[in-house]
Amino acid sequence: MTNNDKLTDAFHAALGGQEGSSFEHAEYGVTTGWDSMAHMQLISEIESAFDLMLNTDEVISLSSFARAKEILKAHGIDVQP
Repeated sequence: MTNNDKLTDAFHAALGGQEGSSFEHAEYGVTTGWDSMAHMQLISEIESAFDLMLNTDEVISLSSFARAKEILKAHGIDVQP
């Protein structure tokens, strides 16, 4: 399983959607179901999938799938499609 697959699975677990859904364009407040509760679930899913702990600034700034990739890259985790 690639890191992109892990991130997609984390988004799927937190936000739902049909199997095989793409989250490449997912954004907080725009994507159906991505509210504050789903956001915290997403944070938990990402932290568990990548065995890391995001800091407060990262939690707040994680507002899209693309931003999640940037945050993971800052932790030394490369997420390529």
